Amino acid sequence: MSLFKKIFSIRREERLVALAALLLFLALNALCIRFYYDDFSVLGGNYWHTFISKFHISGFDPVTYYIISHWEARYNVYRHPLLSFIMYVPYLVNQALMFVFGINCAQFVAAFIIIASAFYAFIFLYRIFREIIGLRRSDAILLGFLMYSFAYVMLSAMVPDHFIMSMCLLLLTLYVCGMQVKAHRPLATWQTLVLFVLTAGVSLNNGLKVFMGALFVNGKRFFRPRYLLLAVILPSALMWAFTRIEYRYFVWENEVRRTEARKFYKEKRAKEQALQQKRQDSIIALRKAQGDTTANTANSKPKVKKKPHAKAGKPFMKGEFMNWTDKTTSRWDTTVENLFGESIQLHTDHLLGDVLNARPMIVRYKHWINYAVEITLVLLFVLGIWCGRHARFLWLSLSFFGLDMLLHIGLGFAINEVYIMAAHWIYAIPIAIAYLIKTWQKLWIRLLILLLTLYLYAYNGFLIIRFLTT
Repeated sequence: MSLFKKIFSIRREERLVALAALLLFLALNALCIRFYYDDFSVLGGNYWHTFISKFHISGFDPVTYYIISHWEARYNVYRHPLLSFIMYVPYLVNQALMFVFGINCAQFVAAFIIIASAFYAFIFLYRIFREIIGLRRSDAILLGFLMYSFAYVMLSAMVPDHFIMSMCLLLLTLYVCGMQVKAHRPLATWQTLVLFVLTAGVSLNNGLKVFMGALFVNGKRFFRPRYLLLAVILPSALMWAFTRIEYRYFVWENEVRRTEARKFYKEKRAKEQALQQKRQDSIIALRKAQGDTTANTANSKPKVKKKPHAKAGKPFMKGEFMNWTDKTTSRWDTTVENLFGESIQLHTDHLLGDVLNARPMIVRYKHWINYAVEITLVLLFVLGIWCGRHARFLWLSLSFFGLDMLLHIGLGFAINEVYIMAAHWIYAIPIAIAYLIKTWQKLWIRLLILLLTLYLYAYNGFLIIRFLTT
């Protein structure tokens, strides 16, 4: 309990900056709630159709709204094995609020989770700057708010998806590992186990980052048989076994039922269209028999609106998971326009569009200022890596960043919307810049970062507000 209090209690020096961050997150979530309130506060009906058909902010999914409204294991269990069960208590809370207020309060319950995650992610990052890297308080505040000025961190802190929860847990992992390195203590088995279950339970691939953190902290002790068995092999095996059991008993029957329902309605629509076509052909044949030469069967066919297909390149090979890879999409364009582009600065064309719908994979900025900002941030990032090249904690942070680059840019997993995953890796940028500030101690660097932060809040904030108020 004392350890829990030590991690989650807000210290005296953090209170003012924590209040400012909290107000920011409250404002962002109020904006999102207000925009969708009229549709999402209605009780009853097909919740899945309501949320999925009406929620459109980039490629973020409103599955959390659905599960809090009508619980079932609807997340992809191979990517989020424990997330549905984590949301069971919020579901019960929402059921009670529904009974009391007579509206669906899923937006408010989800907002509480999102705000809490964004808030503690900010606190953990601030402590990393102060306690591990050793920045001044003003520098730590500046870099903390710089990260939340990035477009897809700002969005992750207001939409009902899992990314802000993942970022909070990853920053907690970095903070705990960094403090153990600073104190020259190994990461205990129970610490590794707790961090892995929480982090992998929300997003399975992030569980690897916990093991990478343990390797950085423990060194050779990581490979001791007892630690390797109890902290790595056993929890990994149990998590995978639980995922398979979850799919078999909570997902499979519902998937079969939904597949059969889709097949039934597809066949029903096909029969209705065939009957309609037969009637139109009969009418046309009758009109022709009566001497109407303008009748045309070609024009009588009903137009079927084609659904847009997901834009993705060719996979490296076939397989259950390798089908998600991409070897043909341009890595340069993706890096410039999406990885260090859209993740940090929104594009005005196809603003917050979904790449699985109408948004192209590559959208270019209209003005040189956007590229200038991007180049400046990347240069600060690279210079920070150089300045902190001897810091063990920086390489731990960059190992998390490197894993995502291997998955998304190297293998091409979800490369068509790589910016959606920004919350999983983008904290590496301000952490690297922290070493630049600490090493050079130049006023112009701080002023440059301040200008970039103010610009990004104004630019991204304006576009998000415009999108959600028009």
